[in-house]
Amino acid sequence: MFEIFKESIEVEGANVPFFTYVAGEDQVFEFDTSKCGSPDPMVNAMAGLKLLDTAHKKIVMINNKKPGGLLDKVGKNYHIEIDKLEDGRVKLTFSYISGESEKADLSDNTCG
Repeated sequence: MFEIFKESIEVEGANVPFFTYVAGEDQVFEFDTSKCGSPDPMVNAMAGLKLLDTAHKKIVMINNKKPGGLLDKVGKNYHIEIDKLEDGRVKLTFSYISGESEKADLSDNTCG
């Protein structure tokens, strides 16, 4: 088994740490909002999704639960895989969809 080297990066508009690493052919941007309250998961997801501009970039979000409001806002614009982690948290992996991801309104990062 090999270790993935995660590099800390600055993401405009984010208020939690973001990390990037390479997994196969993909550049992955990862953040954890599992200990944050609303609206931090939405704010950070919207900031991170702005990084997706090709099929070889992915966003991994770790959250304490499935973020229904976020999925309602961007679910049609990204391919989203949702996995339940052993500790009860949720891992969401967002992937770019050509012609659809560009249509997402990433400026509206409110939950209401």
